[in-house]
Formats: sequence, structure tokens, C-alpha cells
Amino acid sequence: MQPIISIQQFKNLPPENLIILDARVGKDAYENYLINHIKGARFIDLNKDLAGTVENLAFGGRHPLPKIEKFSETVSILGISETSHIIIYDNKNGSNAAARAWWMLKSFGLKNIQVLDGGIQSAEKEAVEFSNGEENFQKSELIKNHQWILPLFTLEDVENELLSNTATVIDVRDAYRFRGESEPIDLVAGHIPGTINIPFSENLDEKGNFLKPEILKEKYSSFFQNNSKKIIIHCGSGVTACHTILALSYAGFDTVGLYVGSWSEWSRREGKAIITEINILRTF
Repeated sequence: MQPIISIQQFKNLPPENLIILDARVGKDAYENYLINHIKGARFIDLNKDLAGTVENLAFGGRHPLPKIEKFSETVSILGISETSHIIIYDNKNGSNAAARAWWMLKSFGLKNIQVLDGGIQSAEKEAVEFSNGEENFQKSELIKNHQWILPLFTLEDVENELLSNTATVIDVRDAYRFRGESEPIDLVAGHIPGTINIPFSENLDEKGNFLKPEILKEKYSSFFQNNSKKIIIHCGSGVTACHTILALSYAGFDTVGLYVGSWSEWSRREGKAIITEINILRTF
């Protein structure tokens, strides 16, 4: 099953075992969900459901993963079972919570998970049936998993891999943030020494949809085929990085890792080097 589903494919899905997750973000995301959402969609919150909390962001970053036991409860509350076909959308072309939810559900061990290409905007344009208010659904039996199964890297892992030159670490933030020209979210501008910049926006076409898998494969193939190192993806807080992991999976590359703490952790950790000028900027 491809990790991206087009709006046309979505409209033809059978309802059996179908679970739709609304992962919109923003100050009024839940209120907007109540006003209008794809019929049957269940709201999943980036900050409450897809991230944990830490006392010090220097040790975990802005969006650390929740404990897997807590995520098991979230999956149950949403009525998700191992046979569910899960479709996720957000309002950021999948670049935000939809991709993070896809990564977490997949890393949790579930199989049938797809992100709606173009997000809620595509659904609105294509006259998908919408509803409002709360949706009624039942909890599912608790699935007990004990660890995330997709590759994860800590700050210490990233530092050691870079020092030993055994990994390529890709920063998917916008180029101006990577260069350190300005930083709209975190406290310090710049990037981790030794990392390269491939902005996540390069995974999308001019309409905000994912590039076709064959185009993504062509774009990334030379980079991957000439690289025998581990590939680690990071961003600001471990959310948008999942967008590039999703795009790479769509293109057929499934062996990349995620540094969840990302820049929000590294830039706050005392004593960690920061580069505030261009290091290596790779564009396609």
C-alpha cells in the first residue's frame, strides 16, 4: 500500500474498517474541526496525542515522542485496530501532523496507513462529504506494543554518527533557517555542523501535492545510491522531518532514521556547536 492516497482514490474507498483522522494544526484546530471536517473523521491533536512533554526542551525538544504506552491508549480511544485502514489529513499538505501521525502509527506496528494528498484543501475542492460536531465511535481493544519499530536517533547518536562520519544528517527546514538568516520558532538560528539541507518543500509540486513517486525516486536516487552511510532526517522539532520520511517511503526508500529532538533540542543543549552560515546546501 502506497503511503500517499489521492483524493480520487480516497473518494472510492469502501467504508469497511476505514478510519479517517483529522490532524489539522493551529491555534483553533479543534474548533475548526468541530465546525467542518471530512465526514466520519476523528480529531487527533499534535501536542496532546502525537507528542509528549519534557521539563527542559534541551532534553527532548518541542515535540518529543509520547511514551508508547500512552500512544497505545490514544490508538484505542480513536477506535483503531490492527485491521483498520487509516487515512490522515491535515491543513499543511501533509507536512505537519499528518506525516507525524503516519510515522508514529507505522512505527507503532500498524500497516494500512495513508496520508491524503493535498490535505483538507483537496477534499474541499473535490466536494468530499463534510460534517460538523463530534463524531460517535467506539474505543478499540488496547494494542500493547513496547517499542517504536522505525529507526530513531538521539542527540548523542547524531553527534557520534557525525563525528565518526558514518551518517548523513539531513535538515529539512527552509533554507533561510538552515543558513541562520533568521529563526521564527526556536531560540537560536543556524544548523548542526556537518548536516546538509534538503528542504521538505522540494517534495511537493507547485499545487502543494506530493511529487509522483517516480519523480521523487529520480530526485533522491543519485543521493542515496552514492551514499553508503546511514541517513538521519531532522527538522525543527521532529514533525516536518516525517514529511520527508513519508516522501522517501513513497519513493521506495524505507531505511531512513528520525532524530526527534531535532534543532529545537540541539540548539538549546549547552555546549553544542552551531553553524550560522551555509555549510552544504543540496538542491535538486
